[in-house]
Amino acid sequence: MTDPKTYALLAKPNIRLTGHVDYDMYDSFREQLAACPETGPLALAMTTLGGDPEVARTIGDDIRLLREHDNREILFLGKVAVYSAGATFMAGFPIANRYLTKATRIMIHERSIVRSLEMSGPLRGTLAKVTQTLHEIEQSIAIEEEGFRAIVEGSRVDFAEVREKAPRAWYIDCHEAVRLGLIAGVI
Repeated sequence: MTDPKTYALLAKPNIRLTGHVDYDMYDSFREQLAACPETGPLALAMTTLGGDPEVARTIGDDIRLLREHDNREILFLGKVAVYSAGATFMAGFPIANRYLTKATRIMIHERSIVRSLEMSGPLRGTLAKVTQTLHEIEQSIAIEEEGFRAIVEGSRVDFAEVREKAPRAWYIDCHEAVRLGLIAGVI
């Protein structure tokens, strides 16, 4: 059961992020954060079907820096849908600070790439294009795996399980998330 003080903070979050995770959401986050009290705990609520994972990581890094610099407690509240980049963002919070509302689902999946690779011209130039694309894919996989490790760190889910389920888009309802130890509770 969530303690009354935490529940009250989550019921009236300081920051509310909804929609596509993109630079507009990041701007909204920065504006709302600037209006927050400079001391004391904060709560952030998010509803998203996904978006840019690098923007999610950027917002998460801002949260981490604020937590470490000011030694502030910052709570995450997922509402209705925490999909894709939303799960990436949630991974930036310690499990003890992650909550979901009733009927909320998390969705974890692999990153994807849409790329056409035209190969024409000198062979060395073509090889360079292929090598650049290969490096981009390898780095994207490494970043994806860092996120998978972060979301399951301290839970009852191991890295191999999330890596196995992610290619098929792993949906986890709020109650299963509690049982798996991925969140602190459901409100």
